[in-house]
Amino acid sequence: MSGVEGFIEIKRAGDRFHTQISWLNGRHSFSFGSHYDATNTHHGLLLVSNEDYIDPMKGFTTHPHQDMEIVTWMLAGEVEQKDSMGNSGIIYPGLAQRMSAGTGIYHSEMNSRADGRAHLVQMWVLPDTERIKPGYEQLDINSELSKGGLIPVASGNKDLAAIRIRQKDATLWAGRLKAGEAVKVPEASHVHLFVAKGSGTLAGAGNLDEGDAARLVRAGTPLWTAGPKGSEVLIWQTEA
Repeated sequence: MSGVEGFIEIKRAGDRFHTQISWLNGRHSFSFGSHYDATNTHHGLLLVSNEDYIDPMKGFTTHPHQDMEIVTWMLAGEVEQKDSMGNSGIIYPGLAQRMSAGTGIYHSEMNSRADGRAHLVQMWVLPDTERIKPGYEQLDINSELSKGGLIPVASGNKDLAAIRIRQKDATLWAGRLKAGEAVKVPEASHVHLFVAKGSGTLAGAGNLDEGDAARLVRAGTPLWTAGPKGSEVLIWQTEA
């Protein structure tokens, strides 16, 4: 939708690129892998927003990355992460996890549980400095999320209590919102709001259901109001 300050574009869940193989059901908000659309490669600094369902005891075996800030957010289940720097651990809902690929890193992400699929969103943003030393950080923010509102998950803004990413112009916010709870969407030149769970209404744009996204460009701070069953939202605020 157009407006004086900017515009909001709605992307529906079913319009995302789809990858379906024996152990993976993935939806991609932007061009990824074999899926390519020159008009849909990023939004601001956000290059990847992949929602994945991974079957029990399956996952992404060891593979490389470089010069990318990668944030993984679990919605259900767990994945075990291992990398070539010797880091390893279990990522679960409410655990913010970031990997800076820098000069190069190898890692794997596996659903180590036999009793259910893992459900996650993985997001990539460009770093503000290339060829840095690879790094890893994680932080449990469940207690903060339980208080309501939007909580900073990962940021290059040193004033925010979040895990650090090497991108001063990007912040990821998350909210587990109760039915009817309203929050202001952070203001930036580019904002990407993804409805990870539930539904809600974005002022000026209408209703969004699970898997839908809104792409805001200089659109101010519209209210997001959670639907009758609440909502879990992931919001990237970037200045490029």
